[in-house]
Amino acid sequence: MDVNLGVIRERLQTKKKQYEEYAFTADQINAIWAFFDLAQEYTTLENFYRVCVLVPREFLNCESKLYLLGDQGNVTLVATSTEGLVEPPRPAEGIPLDEEASFQNGSYFFPFKGNRKLLSLLAPPQEKPVLGVLEILPPEPLAEHDFLFFQKYANRIGYNLHIKLLMAHTQEHIKFVNELVADIEHNVIVPNMYYRYLFRTLRQKIDFLRELEENIKSRSFSQEKIAGALEHLHRELLNHYQQIEKHYETVSLFLESLLRREHFEKGRFVLRKRPCRFAKEVIEAQFERYRKRFEKAGIAIDNRLGGVPDEEFIMAVDVGLLSQVYANLFSNALKYTREVVDQDGHRVKFISFGREILPDFFGPGRPGVKFNVFSTGPHLSSEEAQKV
Repeated sequence: MDVNLGVIRERLQTKKKQYEEYAFTADQINAIWAFFDLAQEYTTLENFYRVCVLVPREFLNCESKLYLLGDQGNVTLVATSTEGLVEPPRPAEGIPLDEEASFQNGSYFFPFKGNRKLLSLLAPPQEKPVLGVLEILPPEPLAEHDFLFFQKYANRIGYNLHIKLLMAHTQEHIKFVNELVADIEHNVIVPNMYYRYLFRTLRQKIDFLRELEENIKSRSFSQEKIAGALEHLHRELLNHYQQIEKHYETVSLFLESLLRREHFEKGRFVLRKRPCRFAKEVIEAQFERYRKRFEKAGIAIDNRLGGVPDEEFIMAVDVGLLSQVYANLFSNALKYTREVVDQDGHRVKFISFGREILPDFFGPGRPGVKFNVFSTGPHLSSEEAQKV
């Protein structure tokens, strides 16, 4: 809401009067100044948490602890003035989450809140304004004006934390959008150039059909020759139709998986899992797109290193996103597969893909499945491997 200069001036006069009534000590005023300066100087959340708990200790001789409210309403201890950052954050029980400050077992608990108008922008959106709690452990009971100071200090923590969370959320969104643009370019725009090849060859078939029509009119072809030409043309057109249909289905699948509304709302990929025959619907479907290109490049398929088994293998996965993963793997295999000399001294160039069952990978009785694509060629250098 836009306001005029007079309204802002009235608010400033009100604040000026309030500050006079607060009658904060020099140490308290310096503590607020130091907090603002360091909150701007240290940009990471981890350092911000350290600043929050150290300011009361260094300026006011009060130990403190900082708690945050999680997505599911759980409370965790993230920093203390004695041990610094708590890694990983520890679950905390019995921390009061009321919107008003409270006293309990010798400690004062000051909740800090976010801006109500901006709570919906957090990830995930907050329904309640309380973001966390500052616990103050003073050497003696707080006087009334000291209690008021820590209320105001906690408010400043809440405002700064909210802004930093929004900044982090925005940066994650920007990073995600940049990665998404790269994925669209790699998995949609570049593969769509394949349509040029399909349309060019389709045009050749149309030209052939016109020539055939002219030959029929001139009666220069026998009935047997015409029938043979039509049969050949039918096979070629059917093959091209199937290729265009597969390419359309693949691009549609990729676009659906890349441009979901939830991705942009969350700022990350949101999975849509469904049961599928993984080998057939994901691996084989993508391999068929590259089969002829592998053959043209002289790349053989050798699954003796652990091929995809024949039996049905049902998995709950995001078919669209995993199809893109395999499309990228096969695309890279097409680019980077090179000849090598095998153990018998023969020069070979091939790829192999399959799966490996890993017993108890996720704990007792919880096996994992490792999928792989292998291609012949030189190993990556250590410098290149670090970038992968």
